[in-house]
Order: sequence, then C-alpha cells, then structure tokens
Amino acid sequence: MKHFKDTCYRMSGWLSGLCIVAITLLLLAQIVGRLFGFIVPSAEDFAGFALAAATFFGLAYTFHEGGHIRVTLLIQRLNQGPRKVQEAFVLTLGLILSAFVAYACCYMVYESYIYEEVSYGYIPVPLWIPQLSVALGSIALALAVLDAWLSAIRGQSPHYIRHEDELSLEE
Repeated sequence: MKHFKDTCYRMSGWLSGLCIVAITLLLLAQIVGRLFGFIVPSAEDFAGFALAAATFFGLAYTFHEGGHIRVTLLIQRLNQGPRKVQEAFVLTLGLILSAFVAYACCYMVYESYIYEEVSYGYIPVPLWIPQLSVALGSIALALAVLDAWLSAIRGQSPHYIRHEDELSLEE
C-alpha cells in the first residue's frame, strides 16, 4: 500500500510538472506565432487551464514531501506528547477542509457537465474537462492529508515531519 501511495503522490507531482511544460510550450508557440504573423487560438485559455491543473496536481506531492510552508516556531518547542496531540488536531482540521474542497470541486465538475458549460475563447471547451484536473488534484490532497492524519492517530510521525526534521538538521 505504501508503494501505491508514493506512486500516486509522485504521479501527481509529475502531472503538475507536465502542466508547467505545457504552459511554457503554449507561450512559446504564441511568441513564435506573433513573429510569423499568426495566432494560437485560445492559448491564454489553455494556459490558464494548465496553471490551475499544475497548482492542484502539485498540492498532494508538495504536502507529502513537506514542501508547504508551516510555521513551526511554537510546535518545535513542544515535547513529543503535546506535539503529537497538536499535529493530530491540525491534521483533523486540514482533513475536514481538504475533504470539503474535494467535494466542492467534484460538485463543480458535475454541475459544469450537467449544464454543458463551455469556455468563452476561440475554441469552446466543455468546462468540466479542465475542471476535472482541479477535482482530481483536490482529491489527491485530501487523500494525502488523510494518510498523514492516520499516521498521527496511530502515534507515528507523518511523512512531512520527517522531511522537516531532515531540513532542520541540514541547517
């Protein structure tokens, strides 16, 4: 199961990186197109879709790897027992919030599909297609927070704490 979770987090990170590459290629095509007198239709729309996808796909990977900014000034000063309680409490709040965001994003995709919403660019794209990446990324984040929460409830250190501890040892 650990291998499957790590693969999901890694894939989420790779998808985020691919979206950044897609944005770069779209902007490059648009620049070259202007030099030669043609336009790339809906390049701004597709770049915006890819930016949203890159952001949401990157959330789970970044959370798992301890890359999100956390203010640990107080928590690092706590003893092991109170620190675990505080981590479990914060992860409970994070799990509730991330689960709500995942639900809201999935509902947004559902509504866009039912009402057949399309983008307003040169190329009308059904909005549920780019919104699906946002929903999948938010689900991946909720699963990553659930994974960390389960570790904290079991009395183990969540994966991101190990990364934080490694970083503090390097300094």
